[in-house]
Amino acid sequence: MFGTAALTVALLGSTPAFEATAADLEPAFANTIVSTYPDGRKARLWLEPNGAYKAQGQRGDHSSGRWILKADKLCLKQNKPLSIPFAYCTPVRRGGIGTSWMGRAITGERIRIQLVAGR
Repeated sequence: MFGTAALTVALLGSTPAFEATAADLEPAFANTIVSTYPDGRKARLWLEPNGAYKAQGQRGDHSSGRWILKADKLCLKQNKPLSIPFAYCTPVRRGGIGTSWMGRAITGERIRIQLVAGR
């Protein structure tokens, strides 16, 4: 569902504000963003250059929707399995394969986010 998908956003973290572009997300387009929760479960997110995303949440649930950039933030809006009336936005962080950082899930949990090679 939306909560778990949004938690796995690629290239995110606390960075100084900048105007993000699709080029900043390019490393994520052919790879997988993995978020690891405190209990060891993992969620996965796959971004497409056309603005679509697919995700598998920490409980194995699948979701999909659209992403857009707003200034220095990547915003996800889930459409399936049900449409969520708001977007989850988080700052964009530049980086490539192997980049990892700590972040927060939409639930407030601390998660470890990493861009890993392959789909």
